[in-house]
Amino acid sequence: METVACPDCDLLQHLPELPPGGKARCPRCGNTLATEPTDPLDRPLALALAAAIVFIVANTAPLMGLSAVGRHASTTIVGGVYEMWLQGQEVTAVIVAFCAVIAPASYILFMLTVLLAVRRPPAPHWVGEMLRWGSHMQPWSMSEVMLLGILVALTKIAELATVDPGIGMYGVGALVVLLAAIMVTFHPREVWKRIEWADGDGPTR
Repeated sequence: METVACPDCDLLQHLPELPPGGKARCPRCGNTLATEPTDPLDRPLALALAAAIVFIVANTAPLMGLSAVGRHASTTIVGGVYEMWLQGQEVTAVIVAFCAVIAPASYILFMLTVLLAVRRPPAPHWVGEMLRWGSHMQPWSMSEVMLLGILVALTKIAELATVDPGIGMYGVGALVVLLAAIMVTFHPREVWKRIEWADGDGPTR
């Protein structure tokens, strides 16, 4: 039985074993201390697989097409980064490449590796390190910021040219939703409980 302190009122208490879908609340202030998901591994795994497919689409399909004075042009995320690099905006290109491509790809890859490795416990000890790397990459996955920037740019460009949203833009929007869904449905405690440690015990946290 795990002992925890309520983050709101600091009351020390024991957490009982929770049934699937159950919640533990503080008896003093009513704050939720822990939840037990109904599907802690399969649902995040399905979402991560979907995110991997959508990520490929978002980075290979054109984001948008521009038509002006009889000329048409389109680009992808990687193509935009390459153009920024050629125009001398190396720092901006590196930041965009990391936050829009490298960080989301790394987060999805780490999550897939972790969720696949823990399906048959005990999971190898390196899963814990992969989980830590995934948590480090997650804050840098800023696809939603890039999508907001694209929408702002579309509003301004629409006055000068005809803008046609591409499949890549819809892919970025779907990726934002899927990444958020993974973060909501994934519970690291379930992974930590399934890891095999050198002393034969699981983590105490």
